[in-house]
Amino acid sequence: MKKTKQNSEHYNWGSKCEGWHLVKDQSLSVIQEIMAPHTKEERHFHAASQQLFFILKGKATFELDGKVIEVMQGESLHIKPRQKHQIQNNADETLEFLVVSQPATRGDRMEEVAEE
Repeated sequence: MKKTKQNSEHYNWGSKCEGWHLVKDQSLSVIQEIMAPHTKEERHFHAASQQLFFILKGKATFELDGKVIEVMQGESLHIKPRQKHQIQNNADETLEFLVVSQPATRGDRMEEVAEE
C-alpha cells in the first residue's frame, strides 16, 4: 500500500509536534514527524530498540550520550539500544524527519531519571 501523511495514523506529541505512522508493526516502525521551531523531546533511551533518524527538512540537534550532534537535511543518525538521546529543533524553521525503529518502541521507552 502506498503510504502518505494523508492516509496514515496521525498523533500529536510534546509541544506543537506531530507524527504519522507510515509502518506500525511490532517488528518495525517508520514514522514521519515534524517539530515546530524551538521544541525538544524529553531525554530518554530504549532498552531493546535501535533507531535511525533521517532528516528530510531542516537541522536537528541531538544530545546522544552527553554529546551534541547536529544532523542536517539529507543526513541521518543511528541510535543504538540503551543510548540516552534527545532530539531538539533549535532553529526558526520546522524540522521534518523520519524515525525508523527496530523493533518498534512501544513499551520500550525509558525516561531518563535525574541523578541526585
